[in-house]
Amino acid sequence: MLTRTPSVVAQVFLLLSIVLVIAIAVIQINQQQVLSPGLKYGIVLDAGSSRTTVYVYEWPAEKENNTGVVSQTFKCNVKGPGISRYESSPGALAKPLDDCLNKVKERIPAHLHKNTSVYLGATAGMRLLRLQNESAANEVLASIQNYFRAQPFEFRGAQIITGPEEGVYGWITANYLMGNFLERNLWRTWVHPYRKETMGALDLGGASTQISFIPEDPEEHSNSTLQVKLYGYNYNVYTHSYQCYGRDEAEKRLLALLLQKSNTSAKVDNPCYPQNYNTALTMKYFFGSLCTQSLRPANYYPTQLVNFHGTGDPGLCQEMVSLLFNFTACRDREDCPFNGIHQPKAKGNFVAFSGFYYTINALNLSGHFSLDDFNSSMWFFCSQSWAQLQFMLPKFEEIYARSYCFSANFIYYLLVHGYNFNAETWPQIHFQKEVGNSSIAWSLGYMLSLTNMIPAEGKLIQLPLKPSLFAGLLVFLTATALLCLLFLIYLCIVSHHRKNVPHVEHVFIPE
Repeated sequence: MLTRTPSVVAQVFLLLSIVLVIAIAVIQINQQQVLSPGLKYGIVLDAGSSRTTVYVYEWPAEKENNTGVVSQTFKCNVKGPGISRYESSPGALAKPLDDCLNKVKERIPAHLHKNTSVYLGATAGMRLLRLQNESAANEVLASIQNYFRAQPFEFRGAQIITGPEEGVYGWITANYLMGNFLERNLWRTWVHPYRKETMGALDLGGASTQISFIPEDPEEHSNSTLQVKLYGYNYNVYTHSYQCYGRDEAEKRLLALLLQKSNTSAKVDNPCYPQNYNTALTMKYFFGSLCTQSLRPANYYPTQLVNFHGTGDPGLCQEMVSLLFNFTACRDREDCPFNGIHQPKAKGNFVAFSGFYYTINALNLSGHFSLDDFNSSMWFFCSQSWAQLQFMLPKFEEIYARSYCFSANFIYYLLVHGYNFNAETWPQIHFQKEVGNSSIAWSLGYMLSLTNMIPAEGKLIQLPLKPSLFAGLLVFLTATALLCLLFLIYLCIVSHHRKNVPHVEHVFIPE
């Protein structure tokens, strides 16, 4: 019978084995710890027309929807001019880069150096040099390649990025930092923001300027939009880069026009320079650029000095700046602001950074403000003498201070007459340099895009029991349970057999 002692013992062992198998499995699954595979680092060198900036970025090795959650941890401005200025001596690039790279080595743990990727992106300054002298541009890039071969990092190449790429990367940076791609929910996990609009991006560099935004109807402008995929979502972004419309190159074109209108190079009045400011510039300084090549005089001598005298005339400055834009090429088409370039109507909020921010800051403005406030501040600033200006600026550097009036007028014409912002839409532009500790620059967008191509690290899982011990216990307990079950089946069969044996009665017959 099953009630006998062996049967009871077998049943107890069977139940215990089953309970222990379930308990061990539950503990092994529920008590496991997911260990972070740590941080990854990336270095981007923003090789602009006027200077090179080194950015260090880090992100968790496990990623959100195949894109790293990237943050800026270090920034270093390389001393000296932009890399395009080293066309005649590319070997001289090493020393100024060393200062920043030595600091970067201290910031990134030494054991991660060989796995840290370095990217160099050159912008409009190098785009112009390549058009002007391709072999010189290639020599500059080759010099950078040689320099990084001796560094402990994984160099992924130096390339000249296109204007549209620069615009889109700036748009990605701005929207990433504003939290328009990802946000943390109540449970501290990253999610896509519900119904959150993206912002447009306005970038003003030394040699080019970019405008990027998502138009009202992206499909209508599909020929002029680029598709970007981030965090599992697609975005169709309109972007355009205006070569020679960066702050430095635009001012060179202004100086060339002023000389053209003047009868002599001995004294050229510049209404955009402060009153009583005088400087002597070589013809090569402003005629040496590809942007001013068409304005060169027949008697062009690179080393000849041209004396410029500041008159501080805001009205005349505006008039001269307007000549830098070709507004007639569009023939009054709404979708064509200037230079015959197609552009959808600017929509939504915009963030204006780089040269836009620095000029606005010099006018003692910040963030959001009206177009009237901008105009009155610009007019006041442009009316000051050189002596007065030195007390107005928080940081005084001659090369920038003399040009802020021009920059302000250039920004006005670009935004109002170029991109068609008006008194009503102007407050939608937010002039900003950074968000938190991260600079608004194309380099972060570049890094974010590149992390899409970096495979995520596998998650490291720490289990309560070692796999070998866990497997051994499962095999032992499962075998015990099976043996107990087989023993109980055997007892059942024996018991059933005994029941079915016929009962024979013995009849005793007396003799």
